[in-house]
Amino acid sequence: MKVKFSIIVPVYNVEKYLEKCLDSIINQTFDDYEVILVCDKSNDNSEKIVDNYIKDNKKFKKYYYENTGLAKAKNIGVSKSNGEYIIFLDSDDYIENDFLETLIKKIKGLDDITRIQARVVNESYELIKEYNEKPFTCLNSKEAFEIIKTYHFVENSWLYIYKLSFWKENNFTFLDGYIAEDYGLTPLILSKAKSISSLNYIGYNYVQRPNSLMNESNYDRKLSKFKDMLEQRNRLEKELSNENYDNIMCFLDDSLIYYITTLNKTDFIKLTKVLSENKALNKRNCNIKRNIKLLIIKYSPLLYYLYKKVRNK
Repeated sequence: MKVKFSIIVPVYNVEKYLEKCLDSIINQTFDDYEVILVCDKSNDNSEKIVDNYIKDNKKFKKYYYENTGLAKAKNIGVSKSNGEYIIFLDSDDYIENDFLETLIKKIKGLDDITRIQARVVNESYELIKEYNEKPFTCLNSKEAFEIIKTYHFVENSWLYIYKLSFWKENNFTFLDGYIAEDYGLTPLILSKAKSISSLNYIGYNYVQRPNSLMNESNYDRKLSKFKDMLEQRNRLEKELSNENYDNIMCFLDDSLIYYITTLNKTDFIKLTKVLSENKALNKRNCNIKRNIKLLIIKYSPLLYYLYKKVRNK
């Protein structure tokens, strides 16, 4: 049965946060939606919690697959969706009660993508920071990305509402098995959109928890994440090779540069060479300040590394 919104929630080992997430959906003031719960085999009570919710609410649909990972779970969620629009909600986060009602009032029918804004909260759901970014209406992909790239969160799929028809027409898929699966796909999706709007509305609550991917402390996993990001960057460069998307490629390359500054000095210097070999340090039609930065990284990577460490203290 067709609905207005399909909310896709991958579920894996999130028993501490899951009820807060699902309650935030049940408490919506607009009720034309479905919830697609894609469950991996958890080591905690996550699946039991899901079973309790689907027992009492027909809007909730459970799909169980072992060893999915986030990318595959999201792809499955899209394939099961019947909504006019799809929304991704991480199972340790939650949305405001008026989230869907606000969207239905403000979404422009011609937009392929609508973006909302976020606040960051801690595990006790206390406010850390709100990001009330500059809104815009019905811009093309290049115009929109010029603004979006200045936002704090850029590639996170949970801050965008997508027309399902637009998604399927372009056969978008998250790369299975990759860490930070949003990094390589969201910029591609934005590049294909004919019209994008961004709402002046903070409706998504990102829960910052110590063991989340965005706070990854396992160093080997951080190195694996770099490799995945680079492969996704190279894939996207091929996808956009016939079009002038320097703004997107500059964002991807700058994200990689920033990421390796979070590693140790030896790996930073080693990986700057890897970025250079992959043309991620090439000058592009972005700005002079960026080109100066690239020259410093190429000819004195240690100087740039030390500068960033001091700057970020």
